[in-house]
Amino acid sequence: MYEKFIKRILDFCLALLLLVLFSPLILFVALLLKLTQKSVIFTQERPGLNEKIFKIYKFKTMSDERDEKGELLPDELRLKSFGKIIRTLSLDELLQLFNVLKGDMSFVGPRPLLCEYLSLYNEEQKLRHRVRPGITGWAQVNGRNDISWKRKFELDVYYVKNISFCLDVKILFLTAFKVLKRSGVNKQGCVTTEKFNGKN
Repeated sequence: MYEKFIKRILDFCLALLLLVLFSPLILFVALLLKLTQKSVIFTQERPGLNEKIFKIYKFKTMSDERDEKGELLPDELRLKSFGKIIRTLSLDELLQLFNVLKGDMSFVGPRPLLCEYLSLYNEEQKLRHRVRPGITGWAQVNGRNDISWKRKFELDVYYVKNISFCLDVKILFLTAFKVLKRSGVNKQGCVTTEKFNGKN
């Protein structure tokens, strides 16, 4: 009952409430991004529930600077100081409230990853797509980007098999604590997560 009906109702109501409460902050961040790097919103296709593809929304934290060959500069050079602050505080995820409102995502669930990873999952890892992807999840409060892909998927599958109201509440509280501590945002020495190759 919770997984099929109640969770979606709670997601919709909470997303609507938070969008109203955070609208000044969302507008403030959007304005600063517009002034500092012109581009504001980052969109990308991601697989969701039952591997259905949707567009995820984020605040854009990296510039589109390119070298003389027209290729994008390394991530660490495109991530400016304001972008680092937004990412560290997880403010780049605020726009995903619209994804939750639309029903593409939930507040809690496995993070939506790149479409190119779909063919790399084993049968156990594919279970992560039995539920809506989340803004936060069990893997995010148990290491986030400081743990291996193998461990992340193990935690994602654990969540799918043990989904409950109490587990969701626990994850939300732990997420708030992690954000305040600013822990696990990136692996040491990296500004973005290394790509999954089916083995790591």
